[in-house]
Formats: sequence, C-alpha cells, structure tokens
Amino acid sequence: MDSIYILVGIVIFLALAFDFINGFHDTANAIATSVSTRALSPRLAIIIASVMNFTGAMLFTGVAKKIGGSVADPATLNNGVQIVIATLIAAIAWNLLTWWFGIPSSSSHALIGSLAGAVVSAEGFGGINASGFKDIVIALIASPLIAFTIGFVVMWILKLIFAKSSPHQINKGFRTGQILTAAFQSFTHGTNDAQKAMGIITFALVAAGLQDNLDVPFWVKLSAATAMALGTSVGGWKIIKTMGTKIFKIEPINGFAADITSASVIMTATLTHLPVSTTHVITSAILGVGSAKRFSAVKWGLAGKIVIAWVITIPITAILAALIYRIMALFM
Repeated sequence: MDSIYILVGIVIFLALAFDFINGFHDTANAIATSVSTRALSPRLAIIIASVMNFTGAMLFTGVAKKIGGSVADPATLNNGVQIVIATLIAAIAWNLLTWWFGIPSSSSHALIGSLAGAVVSAEGFGGINASGFKDIVIALIASPLIAFTIGFVVMWILKLIFAKSSPHQINKGFRTGQILTAAFQSFTHGTNDAQKAMGIITFALVAAGLQDNLDVPFWVKLSAATAMALGTSVGGWKIIKTMGTKIFKIEPINGFAADITSASVIMTATLTHLPVSTTHVITSAILGVGSAKRFSAVKWGLAGKIVIAWVITIPITAILAALIYRIMALFM
C-alpha cells in the first residue's frame, strides 16, 4: 500500500508539472494577438491571463470527468497508476520539445495520445474505450475547422461593417476591445485546458483504489488551477512570437475577431464537456481571420508546418508513452 501512495504522489507531481508547462506553453494562446497589436503590454497581458486562467479552472469539471473516464476505465486497469506516469512523462517531453522550437502544438493532443499509447502498451487495444476515445478525437479534429470557418465569417462581417470607417478609429476601438477578449479567452483556456490535469489525477486516484468515482476533489482543482496560473505567469515567448507575428500581420480588428471566435468555440466545448485543443482552436481562428483579411497575407508555408505538428502529435506521443511504459514495466 505504501508503494501505491508513492506512485500516486509521483502522478500528482508530474500532473502539476504538466499543468505548469501547459500554462507557459499555451500562454501565447490567450495573449499573442493582444500583445502583437499592443492592446496590452506583455506584463499586463500575462497578469490578466494568469488570473483568468485560474478563475476558469476553478469553475468547471465536466472536461476533467471526460478525460478521466472516456479513453479508458481506470477502475479496470491492472497498472493504472503506472500508465498515468508513462502518459505524463511522454506528454511533458513533447510539450518541452515543441516549446523549445517555438511550435504551437497541442498539449491536449499530447496528453490524449500519450494516455492511449500507455493504455495499449499495458492492456492491449482492448483496454481502450473506443467510443469515448472516438468522441474526444472527433472534438479535437472538428474544433479547429469550426474555428477557422467562424473566424473567416466574423472577419468578413467586420470588414463589411467598418469598410468606410477611419483606420485610426477602428484600431483605437478594437485595441480597447481586445483587452476584454483577451481576458475572456484566458478564462475559457482555464475552463478547458486546466481540467485535463485534474482528469488525469482523478484517473490515477480511481486506478489506485483511493477513490471510487470520477468526481474531482477540491484540492485537485485548486492545485491544478494554481499550477496552470503559475505556468502562465512565466510565459512562452517563442510561441507568442510565432502566433502573434509570423502567421500574418495582425491588426486590432483581426485580433479582436480571432479572440472572440476562439473563446466562443472553447467555451462551447467546455459547456458540452468536450476537451479541445486550445492551441489548435486559437491558431485556426487566426488563420481564418487572416484569410478573410487577404488570403495572400497568410504565410501558408508556416501554417503548413504547424498543421504537420498537429497531425503527428498523437501518434508520436502514443508511441513514446508506450515505450516509456514498457521500460517502466521492467523495473516495477
């Protein structure tokens, strides 16, 4: 029994480390557009993002329950805690690698891919809950396509409405509006992304026999929300530069359109208890807005590299987690 507590302690440490890394890895999601248009200074943007991430993380748990029970049933796994450890090591490694190279990859894809790979390595494909895993993958794939489409439409409508307005007045008004949309986007990021670490900790508690349901304990919510907020306060400037300046030249009206689009899509996913990649949603919204502004304004070569990173994340992290689990099994 003592060994179980030690293993669960390792899971909690790794899960909070994942949440912290997710925070600085995904800070760009919430503040890249507002910083690039100078609606907010970097310091103020990070403070707002940290506070709103924490607030959002404390108010919802539906996504955590989805993560905790949809990919596999933790109560039926023989080595569920070890599976979670392998999952978190693989997901953290991938997050750090993509952060180092400034690639806005998905922490959500990394976690889901890693969990699936570790479960298959331990239990075979029969250990995967096919219907639940399919629902999550569909949400992960569909959400960026929806964000791209809505971003394009929102920007197209704004172009029509403000076609005859003074550029100076437009920039001034939407730069102010971006303060609100950046805060809203940070809030929605917390409502969805922070719950993934909550879900994986709860998964481990059930697998270890320390809890008999997927309800998220308050201490798990508080610790995950705090880790996410602290990570956000550190910032991920390489990814901020990629999303805020390298995809296309973002003006305040573009930033406003991208922020309100992505925040709305993420909030809808949270309310329907679906985990989505906030990175994919926000980047796709930026691409959609840029396409509506002027198709040639988007640097599609860079966008293509980002999409490739998205596509390969789940299979690579699944393989990595499977290998890590097999190595761990030699010593446990």
